[in-house]
Amino acid sequence: MTESTNPQQDAADIPGAAFRCGTVAIVGRPNVGKSTLMNALVGQKVSITSRKAQTTRHRIVGIQTTEDAQFVFVDTPGFQTRHASALNRSLNRAVTSTLSSVDLVLFVVEAGYYGADDEKVLSLLPKKVPVLLVTNKLDRLGADRAEVMMPFLEKMGHQFQFAEVVPMSAKTHDHIERLLAIIRPYLPEGEPMYDADSMTDRSERFMASEIIREKVFRWTGDELPYTSTVIIEKFETEGRLRRIFATILVERDGHKAMIIGNKGAKLKTISTEARIDMEKLFDGKVYLEMFIKVKSGWADNEAGLRAYGYE
Repeated sequence: MTESTNPQQDAADIPGAAFRCGTVAIVGRPNVGKSTLMNALVGQKVSITSRKAQTTRHRIVGIQTTEDAQFVFVDTPGFQTRHASALNRSLNRAVTSTLSSVDLVLFVVEAGYYGADDEKVLSLLPKKVPVLLVTNKLDRLGADRAEVMMPFLEKMGHQFQFAEVVPMSAKTHDHIERLLAIIRPYLPEGEPMYDADSMTDRSERFMASEIIREKVFRWTGDELPYTSTVIIEKFETEGRLRRIFATILVERDGHKAMIIGNKGAKLKTISTEARIDMEKLFDGKVYLEMFIKVKSGWADNEAGLRAYGYE
């Protein structure tokens, strides 16, 4: 295991160096900052975030293209170890299927912490694909970070044969630039997979549903169980105007009341914030109408999950 220096890195500075393009999986237990890291690497919000675990439920691709490389990042759901619902099994399949077809894996942990859930994810990592250990949230350790990180990194060196170790904070621009430089030599030489201005492979319809779900998570906190999702019933485009009709699916009447809030105030806030984010992302006006539907047991129905877009 080596730390964040990379002898291959100098190749990126050679004029006329071959173009590189490859896929990089971002994996880790829930809530270690994978989606925040993805968005920082891409330079655009393509994966939703919240303090609530299990926010990311789909395999999200984010694309960063530079003069000499195209990085195709794959943000995966955090591996679920605590609840054996059909939804969680679906999320875990998304993780394991992603790992089978990438050029590099970023295994993300919180700097200074390694627990049973991290160990579970580590056990799934492929042996034939290079793995970088990304110790995120370094900024939270404060002035005594060296005292914490030295024994921590030594411990991690005994867990797995990591290609490199990158202590960092996803919120620090210089750290992101350094990580991109470290990743580049691991990508194979080849033509770009996507247009240079592409940020994600997901449709506007999908991104609209994710934005609404993010606001539901943010505004209901721990009150609302994880068994809620968003369905886009209708997505119409008229010039630069989008008309979007969405349904928030919940398990019980009580969950519906949590989203509506006092005199509809919470639902209005969720709708307003979602619309503003969509207008920024789509660069146009958005008319958004939202409904709430109660459907008991939807998260434990395999066929239903596929109908709602889960793999």
